[in-house]
Amino acid sequence: MFYRNCLRGVGALATLSLLAGCGLFSDAEAEGNRRIVVGTISEPSTLDPAAAYDGSWELYRNVFQTLLSFPTGSTTPRPDAASCAFTDTTNKVYRCELRRDLTFSNGEKLDARAVKHTVDRIRTIKSDTGPQALLGSLGTVETQGDRIVIFRLKAPDATFPFILATPALSLVPPGEYPATRLRSDGKLTGSGPYVLDSYTKGERAELAKNPDYKGFADRKNDSVTIRYFKKSDEMINALAIRQIDAVYRGLTADEVTELQKGMPEYNHLRLVETVGSDIRYLVFNAEDPVVGKLAVRRAIAQVIDRGRLVGTVYRGTAEPLYSMIPKGITGHTTKFFDVYGEPDTKKARKILRDAGIDTPVELEFWYTTDRYGTATAAEFAEIKRQLEATGLFEVTVRGKPWAEFQQGYAAGKYPAFGRGWFPDFPDPDNFVAPFVGERNALNTPYDSPEITGTLLPEARRESDRGAVAKQFGRAQEIFVEDVRHLPLWQGKLYVATTDDIGGADRAMDPQTVMLMWELFRKGEW
Repeated sequence: MFYRNCLRGVGALATLSLLAGCGLFSDAEAEGNRRIVVGTISEPSTLDPAAAYDGSWELYRNVFQTLLSFPTGSTTPRPDAASCAFTDTTNKVYRCELRRDLTFSNGEKLDARAVKHTVDRIRTIKSDTGPQALLGSLGTVETQGDRIVIFRLKAPDATFPFILATPALSLVPPGEYPATRLRSDGKLTGSGPYVLDSYTKGERAELAKNPDYKGFADRKNDSVTIRYFKKSDEMINALAIRQIDAVYRGLTADEVTELQKGMPEYNHLRLVETVGSDIRYLVFNAEDPVVGKLAVRRAIAQVIDRGRLVGTVYRGTAEPLYSMIPKGITGHTTKFFDVYGEPDTKKARKILRDAGIDTPVELEFWYTTDRYGTATAAEFAEIKRQLEATGLFEVTVRGKPWAEFQQGYAAGKYPAFGRGWFPDFPDPDNFVAPFVGERNALNTPYDSPEITGTLLPEARRESDRGAVAKQFGRAQEIFVEDVRHLPLWQGKLYVATTDDIGGADRAMDPQTVMLMWELFRKGEW
């Protein structure tokens, strides 16, 4: 149930309190286009794009600019800071021409030199938590004058435009972002729809409309506050008493169910549901002496009951997933179900016995306590219950806050851990390529020569992205054979707002990032 203190006596006047308790908006805000306040449990892990391959992109999309982007309703990259196209028939030379007179919010020119600097520093710094894995196909970056940038690829890659459209390639000014190290002053400078007026880690980001912005975004508000919450119940309570105007990322299944019931006491709240392409999965460290054994991983895959997991923990807000490529994306299959079928303890016992592995097998699972919502703890409790109910496993579950958790798995400390994947772009490549190779997005090296040497190169030569199902179908077969990753469920996306906020149905791009500029207060737009 929503906690409703502070509501009586304040009523609608509490709509835009930026304080932890009750409060009133200022006279200036009352008379003008009032600031919209959005709550989320997904705070940035860093303000430097060269070190972020995670939910930090939600902030980046709104304050940085990229060469290309995904306007609302588009799953194909469109011009943002530049117009771009392949100039050859092999998808190896990609040319971008920048808009005229672009500047960063600090006054620096956004020119070809700044673009090259942005890309080069990602590859030079090679942060363990950075997005350099996305640039594996890139060879060199060249400039011609102030406005032309040419990317020469090492191999054909029809997905390269999609990569340039991700917040991983957020453009940064050379004067404030060192070429060989991360920015360390806790500030952010971009050229996007908003400027970051102030940032308090773990609390809030204050965004104001960038007066010098030149790009595709049609901004329907003047300013936005993003408030970061540790717990979803605190966040939904703030929405219920109108301290915030919208909630995205972090609603629990119980909270969604409460909103869907349409009870009178919540009739001032609205819920927008969208088909999601975000997934949750387990990652196994092949170097671990226990889960490094294929038979152990296959036995785990044989007994995980996804239906019970999503039914018990997520109550209809997610659905079982049997492939790393989710429904709605080209190449989706149900390979894990095809091979393992329904959960079966007898089959799992035989897998372990045939491999000479004594039972019970001691397992250690890790999860992040503050990245994917409070239901994550319940999810891992259910996984532990299922595995131990077979009598084949003894499971220890441990949780860490995101920053520590990220450092732990990047250092190879966790035998098995849970991760979520919010797509970089809507293409099957993005649900396969980031998880394989020596330096993949999970920092758990996964050598798969057929995928990296044959299947991905073949698919990247194909400009028609609907014609790559064969390659990605085979990639999923390999994933099932190796069980280095175990898909669990595919989510649905929800945005909850108060009844005076519009635009929520247009505010999610294909990367499941919220486009803050789409939100508006009814009557003010």
